[in-house]
Amino acid sequence: MQNMWYVAAYGREIGRTLFSRTVCGESILFWRTEAGSVTAMSDRCVHRRFPLAEQPSHLVGDTVVCGYHGFTYGADGVCVAVPGQTRVPRTARLKTYPVVEQDSFVWVFIGDPALAASTRIPRAPWLDQPGWTVVSGMEPLQARASLLIDNLMDLSHETYLHGGYIGTPEVAETPITTEVDEDAGIVYVSRRMADAACPPFYAKSTGITGRITRWQDIEYTPPCLYVLHSRIAPVGVLPHDDGTDPDAFHVEVVYAITPETDRSTHDFWAVARDFALDDQGVSDFLAESNRTVVLQDVTALNVLEKVIASEPDGYQELSINIDTGGLAARRMIAKLAGR
Repeated sequence: MQNMWYVAAYGREIGRTLFSRTVCGESILFWRTEAGSVTAMSDRCVHRRFPLAEQPSHLVGDTVVCGYHGFTYGADGVCVAVPGQTRVPRTARLKTYPVVEQDSFVWVFIGDPALAASTRIPRAPWLDQPGWTVVSGMEPLQARASLLIDNLMDLSHETYLHGGYIGTPEVAETPITTEVDEDAGIVYVSRRMADAACPPFYAKSTGITGRITRWQDIEYTPPCLYVLHSRIAPVGVLPHDDGTDPDAFHVEVVYAITPETDRSTHDFWAVARDFALDDQGVSDFLAESNRTVVLQDVTALNVLEKVIASEPDGYQELSINIDTGGLAARRMIAKLAGR
């Protein structure tokens, strides 16, 4: 889907080393200028298409020198030097991409650059905000992005695929509510469990013993950003009338779902918490546990991709009540794509 912002990397991934990532089928070169700004341009030299992220290509100041024939490019993608002649061909320039660094992510705009400024970038402020501690990572998914979106919009699968980590029987048993804000371009799915078992993911990180009140409130902004607002508290503990909620634990689970190609996806994940902020043991536990959960999804979706790719045209799937959020997301994505 063109003319949209996508997460290309975490800010920490990009420095003074040439870095490449494919987004929506386009191989993009990222690096930081000496002043610290992120640049994004095509990862193909205009001369013989050598990938500029491959050694011996390298940075000299704020220029990229191709390691094949020495074509040299500035931070704006314009070629400033070629071998064997003083005149640089007028067409010797790389395609560049608008970039925004926000909420620990590096966002890149795929499509018409003139539309970038008027296209909203969704926020995930907890990932770079005082009062929150974050663990994060990225896993490659050999499946289309739509399968991951379906997966995240219907969390009933936690009961079966993620038992022993974040799944309990109540997740699958509890009905959901779904709302669509067409003007804002957001799909909301909510599951509120008043009396549920506490899964190890939360029991070991919060220290809660016994059963819990567990809220799962999804906010999905197509095509890229998914946020799960998770509230965990002892049974019967609710927010105060003024909206404050000091007796609960809050976790913001963020996914950036970035297509690499039509059949592969960058699965960025982050877990932000407002408790045990300086406890490295909790951070290590949540990082390991959430990566395990992500990899369980990756394994299942990689299998599903192979099944879907091999099935005949016109194969019909069955949808039920738990799929209303995912179906709403599909409709919104189709609308954005102009289908």
